[in-house]
Amino acid sequence: FACPNMSALTPKERDVQMMLACSAHVGTKNADYQMEPYVWKRRADGIYLLNLAKTMEKINLAARIIVAIENPADVVVVSARTYGQRPVLKYCQHTGAQSIAGRFTPGTFTNQIQKAFK
Repeated sequence: FACPNMSALTPKERDVQMMLACSAHVGTKNADYQMEPYVWKRRADGIYLLNLAKTMEKINLAARIIVAIENPADVVVVSARTYGQRPVLKYCQHTGAQSIAGRFTPGTFTNQIQKAFK
């Protein structure tokens, strides 16, 4: 499907510079076959570098999906990783979405007996 204003979705030079500055392109030493389409290349020390164009594609896709949801409280943002918890809390504070920062309890969305059921 075509978007009427595709230029708004193309990454600007400033966007790329900001992603490079925050090391969004630096992956890990492990990459399985499912990650291959998103890997740009591998450094000499074994760290995989991610393709920023693919990263921007996925960010735009996620943004389009989230913006289509009428009630922001229906969105739940999860990050168990330490470096992802603060951004999750900030995002939810500004948008009104629900946050799960820290350990994700299995059954949170499916087990109605749990206290943490959402």
